[in-house]
This record gives sequence, C-alpha cells and structure tokens, in this order.
Amino acid sequence: MRRVGVGMAGWLVVGIGVILMPLPGPGTVLVLGGLSLLQHEYPWAGRVLRRLRARTGVLGRWIKTRPTSGPPD
Repeated sequence: MRRVGVGMAGWLVVGIGVILMPLPGPGTVLVLGGLSLLQHEYPWAGRVLRRLRARTGVLGRWIKTRPTSGPPD
C-alpha cells in the first residue's frame, strides 16, 4: 500500500512539474521533488536524479564563471 501511495504521489508531482516547465513557476523543482519521491521505490529514478543533479551543478558553475558583458562604455 505504501509503495503504491509513494509511486502515485511521485508521478503526480513529476507530471505537474512537466506541465509547469514552459510556464513561469517551479516546474524544475517539482520534477526533482517527484523524482526524489520515486527514488525510494524505483532504482532508475535515483540514477536519473543523480544525473540531473550533476548537470545542474555543471550549469550553475558555468553561469557563475561566464564573463558578464555590460553595456559598452
């Protein structure tokens, strides 16, 4: 019963996150939250979540280190 409940909640959160992706809102956060729920029951969800976390870390470092170009003086 617990496994079914966790699975349904995880898929619901992932689905809502995917729907909210093109709209302004927390779509990405909801997808990551849904995957974190699903990882407790499904090993593949944990692998996907680890890959996404690694990618977001790389993206964050790239954003911090890229040169900022302001208006020309």
